[in-house]
Amino acid sequence: MNDEIAKLYDQAIVLEGNGDYVAGELDIVKFAALVAAHEREACAKVCDGKVDAEYATGKVDHNEMSWSMACAIAIRARGEKS
Repeated sequence: MNDEIAKLYDQAIVLEGNGDYVAGELDIVKFAALVAAHEREACAKVCDGKVDAEYATGKVDHNEMSWSMACAIAIRARGEKS
């Protein structure tokens, strides 16, 4: 398990006093939600990077930027409750 996922696991799963991890159904659901949110944000940051790269070229293509920004917004919106 990589360090980032291990940190999410530690946030979701309760460590008992005896050193054992105890994971109930709600803990597993919380862990899955944390992992999904982490992955969504990583994907959205790829889109953000496209926008930053577009600025860095000095030749801004507003269509390309609009699509990249819309993509990042759409990815992040998947985590919002309706």
